[in-house]
Amino acid sequence: MYKLDIGVIISLEKVLENGVQEIKDLSLNVCQLNGWQSENFTEENAREVKGMMEDNNIKISSLWVGWPGPAIWDFIDGPSTLGLVPKEFRFERMKALKKGADFAKLLGVTDITTHVGFIPENPSTTEYMETVMIIRDVARYCKDLGLYFNFETGQETPITLLRTIQDIGLDNLGINLDPANLLMYGRGNPQDAVDMYGDYIRGVHVKDGLYPTDGHRLGSETPVGEGMVDFPVLIRKLREHNYKGALIIEREISGPRQREDILKAKEILLDILQGIPSL
Repeated sequence: MYKLDIGVIISLEKVLENGVQEIKDLSLNVCQLNGWQSENFTEENAREVKGMMEDNNIKISSLWVGWPGPAIWDFIDGPSTLGLVPKEFRFERMKALKKGADFAKLLGVTDITTHVGFIPENPSTTEYMETVMIIRDVARYCKDLGLYFNFETGQETPITLLRTIQDIGLDNLGINLDPANLLMYGRGNPQDAVDMYGDYIRGVHVKDGLYPTDGHRLGSETPVGEGMVDFPVLIRKLREHNYKGALIIEREISGPRQREDILKAKEILLDILQGIPSL
């Protein structure tokens, strides 16, 4: 059996307010912590969260770091609002990501993850070169702390992400593979992308979805097993590339249905892993 930890993404704010009972209720012992409010990246909160995780034997796979300012998740306003690509938001977002890196270090976490935005496809443009420089600055800051900087997939094609990593030229860059995002943004086949990303994959979101059906809105997210991600093939490909990280379930809805879908995804993953030989 291919043994991988199965976890869930959970917000830092929720953990600070309610503790880790939600993770325990799912019978999971791994999480990706998601922090969008940089004012919560304090030493006091780091001690509190680290203590809760250690007391309950829960591992944080990575810290997903958000950034201030507008965030519109579509094809029209997304390029001008998301990540480090839009010029007018870069400085404040750089500061937020570096503060998140400091917080991850305090937590004893090895990786931070974020969306960098719609990386330009044309590498000859000034916008692309500036984007590379700004990401390099943040990634070098992470490197000095002994951390990996991970790109969550979705807004760029796989080859553009590979080119960006190569052009940045640091050895602490990784990829958080979100297979549903590749579909929902119409950027690629997630199973094939595993072969392109290879050893850069340091994290995986277990999320399912569909290709977009028009040029304005993203494709729809679905429960795992009801979209177009072929998880048996994807996980077998991860094994071929010696992936040893966690499988982090993400279901971007709220209410009782979210918990039901997470538990269903967990069972699907356990069944798939059972049928794959160990490394």
